[in-house]
Amino acid sequence: MMIEKKRIIFHVDMDQFFAAVEERVHPEYKGKPVIVGADPKKGKGRGVVSTCNYEARKFGVRSGMPISKAWKLCPEAVYSPVNYELYTKVSEEIMNILRKYADKFECWGIDEAFLDVTSKVKDYAEAEALARQIKKEIYEKERLTCSIGVGPNKLVAKIASDFQKPDGLTVVREENAEKFLAPLPVRKLLWVGRKTEQKLKTMGIKTIGDLAHFDPTVLSEKFGVVGTQMYLMARGIDRSEVEERGEVKSISRETTFEEDTLDFGLVLDNADRLSEEVLKDVLRQNLYFKTVTVKVRYENFETHTHSKTLPFFTNRLQDLNRTARELLEAYFRPDRKIRLIGVRVSSFVSGEKQKTLA
Repeated sequence: MMIEKKRIIFHVDMDQFFAAVEERVHPEYKGKPVIVGADPKKGKGRGVVSTCNYEARKFGVRSGMPISKAWKLCPEAVYSPVNYELYTKVSEEIMNILRKYADKFECWGIDEAFLDVTSKVKDYAEAEALARQIKKEIYEKERLTCSIGVGPNKLVAKIASDFQKPDGLTVVREENAEKFLAPLPVRKLLWVGRKTEQKLKTMGIKTIGDLAHFDPTVLSEKFGVVGTQMYLMARGIDRSEVEERGEVKSISRETTFEEDTLDFGLVLDNADRLSEEVLKDVLRQNLYFKTVTVKVRYENFETHTHSKTLPFFTNRLQDLNRTARELLEAYFRPDRKIRLIGVRVSSFVSGEKQKTLA
């Protein structure tokens, strides 16, 4: 009887990607706080932070934060406009490097990817050597650093990639996965947002280890199917596959606010940012879309989605922005704070086909 080989998965996460690309183009930015996003207009600008480098994060600046707040925290920073065309081009070069190392490859947005390298290496020692080779090639060809997590599944690999940023490499063998996860805060797990974290704390659960040793039937009663999923993940169990992207069904982005908000200007600014991120993936894959969907989660976790199908196929940012804003405005309530929003496009036709239809 043939024994199936244990999986070895990489998660590759580019470090402070947008800001790092800007620093590569502008060497004079090196060592300075760099904030990529809207124009701060001396603290009076609208819009949000798309990303920032580690120097800016020392001042408390974070992605999705109002640009006016970033200015108050760090007025001396270099403020750079978002250049999606450049970032997408660099991303394509990096993904081409990564793809050749993998049995199966899954691009996760513009700056992350999963690689199943099970048949490429015989053990974790070889996996670590392969990860170092990947890091070396990316740096030599693109002058950018990345952090890589190596593990028995996507969950462990993703958490590991964030463990020693920037320019990190963390290897977690299957037999050590639960021990590795145990001391980390529960917030590190998928499904665990701030409200869930608070609810778990009231149950005496602060770390992933606490969660792994909690009664799974109680978790199921309190959180439903998510409770069961959290329990399995806390024990390092994740059977999801690294998926080669075939025909794309939808492209989406979402963001959870640092604090639940009634500031609908902030909500709309973040919707514009998400729309820009969605559109760069649409353009990179040479697609046109017809359906726009927004997702809204209120502070009590009540979640709604609402879609609109346009009378035409498009790949224009103004069409996506306008439609997403229109759909979101239906959910604005003066007494209901918003926790999370998302933007999704679907109903695609390829760019080649669209040209024949035009």
